[in-house]
Amino acid sequence: MQARRNADDPLVRQAAAAGAFVHTRLPMKTPNEPSQSLAPTGTLRAAINFGNPVLAQRDGVTGEPRGVSVDLANELGRRTNLPVRFVTFDAAGKVFDALQSDAWDVAFLAIDPARATQMLFTPPYVLIEGGYMVRSDSPLQRINDVDRPNVRITVANKSAYGLYLTRTLTHAQIVGAPTGEQAIELFLRDGYDVAAGVRIPLVRFAAQHRDVRVLEGRFMVIEQAMATPGGREVALKYLSSFIEEMKENGFIARALERSGQFDAKVAPLARQATR
Repeated sequence: MQARRNADDPLVRQAAAAGAFVHTRLPMKTPNEPSQSLAPTGTLRAAINFGNPVLAQRDGVTGEPRGVSVDLANELGRRTNLPVRFVTFDAAGKVFDALQSDAWDVAFLAIDPARATQMLFTPPYVLIEGGYMVRSDSPLQRINDVDRPNVRITVANKSAYGLYLTRTLTHAQIVGAPTGEQAIELFLRDGYDVAAGVRIPLVRFAAQHRDVRVLEGRFMVIEQAMATPGGREVALKYLSSFIEEMKENGFIARALERSGQFDAKVAPLARQATR
């Protein structure tokens, strides 16, 4: 199964270099203090982002959320004896904005410095790639070709890859859309040069549309983590240990496989960075 990778994988090496976390195996039930910090209302409100189909999808029959982030939220609720309520969004930027209205207790988002000013992140649990999609007849052939004057790139507003490109590109123009799906629609409809996004769904889209192609390689590694609102340090400590155990015992790899995300990569254990 492709979800499990060894330490020689370049994505694994990059994430392992990001920092170490000392892992403590969790008991099946937790004392009151972590539960109160995790869910002050008594219900664990889990933000689920359908804008990233690697992490969450709608069930084709019931419409209910499914995927690795849903499985993690349910397991967290089981271990803490907390009822789980899903709060769903169609874009990561909307998850971030909902933090201001105290809409959720845990979320599944990519680690980003702009987001870290208002929320706390665990070590990453899944690594995905940011990629570029262009028209089949585009003169752009390589990742490094994109950052040029007059190149216009559509992105989802406040997405991890959009925030990253805004910080790092010096010549190309970033054009935002409310969601990743709408960014692709904008790219196709209005003649923009590039659509940026999570590489796996871009590749799947291009396989069904002959008029577009995805450039080889990636412009970033996107580290997906669990997040909790700022100030909840007790919750963060518990969540970080939880994520490390879920990586180590194969829970995340199995969840990715069940939801058909065979190309997603489980992040390495954070303590591997100290070896």
